[in-house]
Amino acid sequence: MGVHPTAIVEDGAVLGADVEIGPYAVVRAGTVLGDGVVVGEHAVLGKRPKLGPRSTAAAGELGPLEVGAGATISTQAVVYAGTAIGEGAIIGDQAFVRERCRVGAGTVIGRGVTVENDTVIGAGCRVQSQSYITAKSVLEDDVFIAPCVVTTNDNLMGRTERRHALTKGPTIRRGARIGGAVVLCPGIEVGEEAFIGAGAVVTRDVPAGTVLVGVPARVLRDVPDDELRANGG
Repeated sequence: MGVHPTAIVEDGAVLGADVEIGPYAVVRAGTVLGDGVVVGEHAVLGKRPKLGPRSTAAAGELGPLEVGAGATISTQAVVYAGTAIGEGAIIGDQAFVRERCRVGAGTVIGRGVTVENDTVIGAGCRVQSQSYITAKSVLEDDVFIAPCVVTTNDNLMGRTERRHALTKGPTIRRGARIGGAVVLCPGIEVGEEAFIGAGAVVTRDVPAGTVLVGVPARVLRDVPDDELRANGG
């Protein structure tokens, strides 16, 4: 398909071989697209943020958006400048990925997902539809996030200036699984291979390899051996 005639590719954008850019997509100056990248209709790549006066996001110059070879940016997705999307990753329809984020190779960001600024998502992750990944979160490799999960990063919810030094999203360690509509409170750590049941509200750190359920979440049991990735799960 190449570049559709209605697409806007600004001067200074760098396109690799066999890139496809759909109707009415916008690729801003400085954006770098690797070989074989596919950009869907009405997607916006390399957008610059407009920050509010009380925003905790850092201001200043941003580097280019870099999209790795074979990645897909789907219909109406918006990916900001200063972010890196790994090879073969998929950013779903109407998803938003903010500035200074890292999304690893082969990761799938589902439809309508929001990934806020300064977040790191590892390789092979699955973040399903309508989930919200707050600013300054970390998801290690092979993390699974079910639909409508909400992560949070501010215990003071916008009050007092000291919140700026305390703002931190969850850290979700390798292979952890988070069930549908779970709420993760600010700054908590979810251990490797942990499993959090649907609808739980997690208010404290989660030990590795445990199953948590409830409001507030509590340890129910250990994850069965046959579900651990080291054992082929």
